[in-house]
Amino acid sequence: PPRLVRLAYSHPNATKTVAFVGKGITFDSGGLSLKPPKSMETMKCDMSGAAAVLAATAAVAELALAVNVVAYLTIAENMPGGAAQRPSDVITIYGGKTVEVLNTDAEGRLVLADGLARSAEDSPDVVVDVATLTGAATVALGLRTAGVMGSSDAVAAEVAAIMREAGEPAWAMPFPEELRKGLDSTVADLANVSSDRGGGMMVGGLFLREFVPAGAAWAH
Repeated sequence: PPRLVRLAYSHPNATKTVAFVGKGITFDSGGLSLKPPKSMETMKCDMSGAAAVLAATAAVAELALAVNVVAYLTIAENMPGGAAQRPSDVITIYGGKTVEVLNTDAEGRLVLADGLARSAEDSPDVVVDVATLTGAATVALGLRTAGVMGSSDAVAAEVAAIMREAGEPAWAMPFPEELRKGLDSTVADLANVSSDRGGGMMVGGLFLREFVPAGAAWAH
């Protein structure tokens, strides 16, 4: 079953709170929307977002940085079975928004949505989520460069620049608003995928944006 693990670090001189949210799918078979066998060989790595968030939080604590950090590890396994979610299921995310699941292999955004929504209760100034979210990202940017999206072009560009300074190739991506309508649903607040495969990386980001705490700067 899914687990939402919360970690926290506080500093007496901190004036800002940063929330980290990491995707922790410990194995991703695709669920009932099953992946091809070859595509499953590296799916133990689908928890790397949560691993990165855990490591970053530990580093902040070890360095005693003057910032408050709350981290969410959104942990689950995506497997077929009698209790597996099904295409056409409608689920309720933490906080009450409903999602029509059209493809069970777009599960990462579902668990991240829980973490993003829950982080609002910690009143963060900045929210950063990390995930192996879409194959569309590697189609657009290759296997090494990470795509960065955010609450504004400026936030995405700043986070991407900081990543590059740290030795992590990254590139800020746009948020074409016309892609949002692909997530419209007749039975829920939104669907987890669009019927149009175009812009799949940005569509994933647009989905997550729906669950970001109001007023927080955010980067995915």
